[in-house]
Amino acid sequence: MLPDRTFFNRLAEAAKAETLPRFRSGLDVTNKLSSGFDPVTEGDKAAEAAIRKLIEERFPDHGILGEEHGNVGLDRDYVWVIDPIDGTRAFISGVPVWGTLIGLQKNGRAIMGMIEQPFTGERYFADQNGSIYSGPEGERRLKTRDCGMLSKAILFTTSPHLFTGFEMERYREIESQVRLFRYGTDCYAYALLAAGHVDLVIENGLKPYDVGGIIPVIENAGGIITTWEGGRPENGGSIIAAGSRAVYDQALAILQR
Repeated sequence: MLPDRTFFNRLAEAAKAETLPRFRSGLDVTNKLSSGFDPVTEGDKAAEAAIRKLIEERFPDHGILGEEHGNVGLDRDYVWVIDPIDGTRAFISGVPVWGTLIGLQKNGRAIMGMIEQPFTGERYFADQNGSIYSGPEGERRLKTRDCGMLSKAILFTTSPHLFTGFEMERYREIESQVRLFRYGTDCYAYALLAAGHVDLVIENGLKPYDVGGIIPVIENAGGIITTWEGGRPENGGSIIAAGSRAVYDQALAILQR
């Protein structure tokens, strides 16, 4: 039996109860790296624990892939993919572009997902019936837009400083051709793409939990999300997401040079 939207909402509410009270609260931050900065907060850990508890109670035969508390049963038919706070740097900076990502895979393929932004009260949910927005604007079906060509596209990336070498060269070439580019939006960029507000997201160095909840939202809104090689994105890596085939093809041609 598959979960429904109501169960995803329960998971989102459980995570929200742990993240939102800690947002803009001056909470302590732990650095997961000995060299560099990869922050984690008590909000990350508590939110993931709350989500996992509900999944384990309702679907004990499902596997779980999580950022903060390890993996269980990744060889099972159904595997949940959890990122309790995607955009922890934004979270600790007080910027409301972080989100909770909850995804469900069947035999390694993302089939259901949710992008939850508790501070703005927005949820972007997807299942086999399509992608749905709920929040301050009410409720509606999500649909990506077709701006026609790369030169008319709005491009997002979390930070160009994350690209190095040939990846930086190819990203900058695309950036030089689009109409508008913006930085620093983490998972919220993908939500805006699914909603038809932006046209292209290009990232690198992503983990499976960074994309697990996002893939169904993009695909079921009519968009495309793959690796830079054009393959399935479930394992993360260098990722491109586009609202239309035309923009995707033009950007991918540059990334694959």
